[in-house]
Amino acid sequence: MVQAVFPRWANAAFVAGFAVTGLFIVVVPGVAMIEAYEPPITGEDHASEQPVAFDHRHHVLDDGIDCRYCHDGVERSASAGRPPTSRGRNSHVQVWNHAPALDAVRLSFAKSQPIRWRRVYQLPDFVFFHHAAHLARGVGCASCHGRVDQMAKVYQAVPLTMGWCLDCHRHPENALRPEDRITDMAYAPSAEEQHRIGTALVSSGHISPPLDCSGCHR
Repeated sequence: MVQAVFPRWANAAFVAGFAVTGLFIVVVPGVAMIEAYEPPITGEDHASEQPVAFDHRHHVLDDGIDCRYCHDGVERSASAGRPPTSRGRNSHVQVWNHAPALDAVRLSFAKSQPIRWRRVYQLPDFVFFHHAAHLARGVGCASCHGRVDQMAKVYQAVPLTMGWCLDCHRHPENALRPEDRITDMAYAPSAEEQHRIGTALVSSGHISPPLDCSGCHR
């Protein structure tokens, strides 16, 4: 009688090991892909601590300051820009001019050293985004930045994933608005009205956002 080289349980162990390995190969990448779209990874809803507690609710909603007053590069360059200290200092020459909350602003102005604001929206180095190109075609600030006028601390309002960006490029009519409403945070037409206005703007502006890789990866 020929003696078996492997014990009887060897076949079962092989099948079980193969199944576990296959499950590992499928499940681990699947979980990783799902996690990659979760807010802790994408940065959505995250608010960075800033060196100066700047409350957009007061400045935008109460005082009616337009986005372009501080972010004056948004209509002509890739970056929206950040205001120089002198602009904030001049705004508070008579209002809150001795408030401790503005000590960092006064020190920055006195030493001619810019305030080190922390970025809230951070795209990878291999992604190209141009603010002026989007505004010129009718994409409103709130489409990407949310209701900043209701934020005590500015946070990332959207996931900024490639899929999210491509959805907008495929259906730009969902994000476009009239030129005089670009910085209007309260602009909120009905879905039907948005589709009508957006479709008209796509047609009149001959808008066709790029869907190929080189559109955003240059």
